[in-house]
Amino acid sequence: MSETPKLKRNLGLLGVASLGIANIIGAGIFVISGVAAGLAGPSVIFSFLIAGSIALMAALSYAELSSFIHETGASYAFTKRAFGRFWSFVVGWFNYFDYIVGAAAVSIGFAAYFTELFGLQGGTALILSAVGLPIVLMVLNLIGVKEATHVTMVMVFIKIFALVLLIMVGGFYISTHLGITHYHPFFPNGFGGMLNGSAIIFFAFLGFNTVAMMSEETKNPQKTIPRALLLAFFVSFVLYIGVAVIEVGVLDWKIMGNNPSPLSTLAATISNNRIFLDIISFSAIVATGSVVLSSIIGGTRASYVMGRDRVLPQKLDAISKKFGTPYISILLGGSAIAVLAGIFFKNIDTIASIYNFGSLLTYIFVHLSLLKLRKKESQTIRPFKVPLYPVLPIIGLACCVTLIYYLSNTAKMASLVWGLIGLAVYFVITRLHKTKIV
Repeated sequence: MSETPKLKRNLGLLGVASLGIANIIGAGIFVISGVAAGLAGPSVIFSFLIAGSIALMAALSYAELSSFIHETGASYAFTKRAFGRFWSFVVGWFNYFDYIVGAAAVSIGFAAYFTELFGLQGGTALILSAVGLPIVLMVLNLIGVKEATHVTMVMVFIKIFALVLLIMVGGFYISTHLGITHYHPFFPNGFGGMLNGSAIIFFAFLGFNTVAMMSEETKNPQKTIPRALLLAFFVSFVLYIGVAVIEVGVLDWKIMGNNPSPLSTLAATISNNRIFLDIISFSAIVATGSVVLSSIIGGTRASYVMGRDRVLPQKLDAISKKFGTPYISILLGGSAIAVLAGIFFKNIDTIASIYNFGSLLTYIFVHLSLLKLRKKESQTIRPFKVPLYPVLPIIGLACCVTLIYYLSNTAKMASLVWGLIGLAVYFVITRLHKTKIV
């Protein structure tokens, strides 16, 4: 009897960190930053700081849990170990939804920059661009995670270079056009507006789950995964704050909320150099493309491990003997992303809010899993431990609950419907497999 194919350990620190950066830096800064500025005004700078601080607390919890839980699934695997099969399904169900919906939102952002850079007009070009991207990247994922990661690393270098360049040129522009007009009033929509901005811009910091999701495909995961998590966060955080300061210092926040490509507008305002403008536009295409690529990687691993645990159809755990990739999960996930991108190509703010609900719920369970496992498995060796425990995970937990409150009612309603569908799927699948519900 031939041995069952398994996932291959091909990834090192830079490869895994690149997947995290690729998943974090994308539509959040290149598209959603304008939406957040429209809600918060200049205080969007604080929105980034608040969202980033909450994300850091989640990253620390992820880092500790991934240092001793090396199973594919990340938050799903953590919750299963802490709370059992049912609650892990809930987390995995929303986590998978997040990957698919988030990648669809980013595909829409990609289409906006792509059509603008190449001068394509009309809704047809926008839809074809949004739908075509996940299909192309789905094929790349089918070939192998190592090959996909190599492409991701190149994409990450390009977008980091472009953002650093934008911050430098923008900083010079502000220094030569000194004024505080765009920073005043700093809280035009009050403290609530700033928190609304944090709730939507939280989208820009998501991506840690993808790093932890790759545990079974990473060399020395107990050390590599925590380091990759923190490296991905800090690189992204520094770049985000720099861009936020430049963005609201140069552009009028009142019109940014309806701008689908705010960084292209920012680049055009601070410079008329054609090469510079093309670099920024091209980097936006690369950035959003890399998020979709890494989302397909993470999302398909989520459905793969749930299929392996028999809480989703078993066929989802099928691995290609030739490429060592979960090909059925990849085909399903890539197709779903393409379909949603085609449906929601005019509603990126709505789709981002829905995505944030599931991610915040996932982070709540990550914090809870850390608190539970510190007591339940106190003797387990942890190569990385969260500092200031239990203060940081408790604060992170409370902040996630607060941000959910500030999300739109549409996001809450859509997530409720998705949760009810998940419950029906869970009970049907577990009955078919005759597994015990716990």
